[in-house]
Amino acid sequence: MAENKFNDKDVIARCVPMSRLQSVIGGKWKILILWYVSFYKVQRFGELMRRLDGITQSTLTKQLRELESDGFLHREIYKEIPPKVEYSLTGFGESFIPVLQTMMAWSETYLCPDWQNPYEK
Repeated sequence: MAENKFNDKDVIARCVPMSRLQSVIGGKWKILILWYVSFYKVQRFGELMRRLDGITQSTLTKQLRELESDGFLHREIYKEIPPKVEYSLTGFGESFIPVLQTMMAWSETYLCPDWQNPYEK
């Protein structure tokens, strides 16, 4: 490993929580998936496909499965024809809502100051 200030064991230990967070929510679509599921409470696969302009079906499937595996999402499968699958946040996922709200507020303030939220009165 290259020698730098991050090789120190104390520095590495302090970075573990952020590294773990990044490994769980990293990915182009995971933050948006979590945002939409938290905002709408329940989302079906097709609804997420429409909201996430540009995502492929295989990528959405992969990211949903990873979020489910990591404990953020619950997948409810209904035995119907055609098959119906709904996603909602688990208790663990709900604990992440304040982080999402903080990220949204920061983005509105610093990245999109002229943006008008259509959901606010």
